Amino acid sequence: MMKSIGAFFSSLWRLWFYIWMVIVILILSPFLLITIGSEKTYPQFFKVARIWAILVFYGIGMRYKIEEETPLEKGKSYMFIANHTSMLDIMMMLILVKDNPFVFVGKKELSSIPVFGFFYKRACILVDRKDARSKKQVFDSAQERLSRGLSICIFPEGGVTDDRTIILDSFKDGAFRLAIDHQIPIAPLAFGRLRHYFPFVWGIGHPGVVPVKIFPCIETKGLTLENKKEVRDIAFNLLYDPVLEWEKEYKAK
Repeated sequence: MMKSIGAFFSSLWRLWFYIWMVIVILILSPFLLITIGSEKTYPQFFKVARIWAILVFYGIGMRYKIEEETPLEKGKSYMFIANHTSMLDIMMMLILVKDNPFVFVGKKELSSIPVFGFFYKRACILVDRKDARSKKQVFDSAQERLSRGLSICIFPEGGVTDDRTIILDSFKDGAFRLAIDHQIPIAPLAFGRLRHYFPFVWGIGHPGVVPVKIFPCIETKGLTLENKKEVRDIAFNLLYDPVLEWEKEYKAK
């Protein structure tokens, strides 16, 4: 009985998320439409997108706490990576990265969400993981954005696993290959408990405080693609330890 009541209120809360997200997009739509049409105005679009993320995140009762913050150099290009278990990961990245406009590499399926999808597919590099050609196009598009001085954000797990027992799925190579090719630093961020607060499962979830850890950058200058696996493993191990610890803390409550 209690489980059914919890699922009911969780579903209502999630419904409010989608309603509130659309409301905020509609309110900000004049600014989004003005800034989304040109590559020159993308930094301005990024600022409006950050406002959207902040309003949506706090508007559904979520909060976050940074355990350790490593300053980023303003205006510098980075390869941002983070663990991926929730749609709120997108909001978290936009909220936490203030002065380094980036472009997401995101799954094509999210572009079908009404209203949100309209802006999502214009501000992201979309990948269809079922299409091998799409991955090549993504790599070319990411290179073009990096050449313009923007940053890239990739969730290196390559998607959200259906197996909820997996704390952190294995990393794909794309983010690390791009970072090495362009000799830009990798900025790893770890998010905790979002797999419980707002998973991709209807009827599960509740508001809470998201623990965040921003690690010192992994430098790639002087590295070659022969170092790709080494860099990928370093990044995985950095994120795994705090994510596992937060998981244990959540289950102990």
